Amino acid sequence: MLTKKKKLSKKEIKQDKLVTFYYKAYGYFEENKTKILYYIVGLVAVVALSVFYIYHRNQQNKEAGLELSRVIPSFDSGSYLEAIEGRAGSQNTGLKKIVSDFGGTENGETAKIYLADSYNMLGNYDEAFKYYKDYSGSIDMYKATALAGQGGYYASKGEFEKAAEFYAKASRVSRSDVLNPGYLLQAGINYLKAGKNSDAKDELTAIGKDYISSPEYREANQYLSQLE
Repeated sequence: MLTKKKKLSKKEIKQDKLVTFYYKAYGYFEENKTKILYYIVGLVAVVALSVFYIYHRNQQNKEAGLELSRVIPSFDSGSYLEAIEGRAGSQNTGLKKIVSDFGGTENGETAKIYLADSYNMLGNYDEAFKYYKDYSGSIDMYKATALAGQGGYYASKGEFEKAAEFYAKASRVSRSDVLNPGYLLQAGINYLKAGKNSDAKDELTAIGKDYISSPEYREANQYLSQLE
């Protein structure tokens, strides 16, 4: 006598599918285990290298910070050549070496700005421009300094419109930068020299809108009066 086939419950169906999946996965692994193991080893190697790289960069950044702290006193005292080249017989290795050894780290990039500023103060504008342009750090204050430095370079070459554009960019990096009024003023002055009166007015007017308490506000008004 034929008996009625028992209907599987949902739980039993799920269990059956799970068992089927397990054996399929097991079979696939057995057929491809060599290739899979290579992938796993490769992945572990990539992760290990990434961790090592991050650790190494952090250590380099710390070392660059220490080296930079030894140079800053020379820079602050106005000994710019010593800041650039270092001082023999001391721990001051100089900004040029710090940039060479640690450029790409955050502190190495900061050293690049100090190096550019030092060359600028010594009148070596081409070298200063090279390092301002090459800055690739993430600190907003130094991003703005790098842009303004390039603006100053173009102004010294008589390329006033280009100079104004860089100063204007510098003023827009961060609203909290205390040097913004100065950047805006220089942008306005250079636009005036380039004959771009409308652009000059925009930059000079921005000082009164956002930085009315700054020393540059009065000077900006003097230039604006010339445009009326």
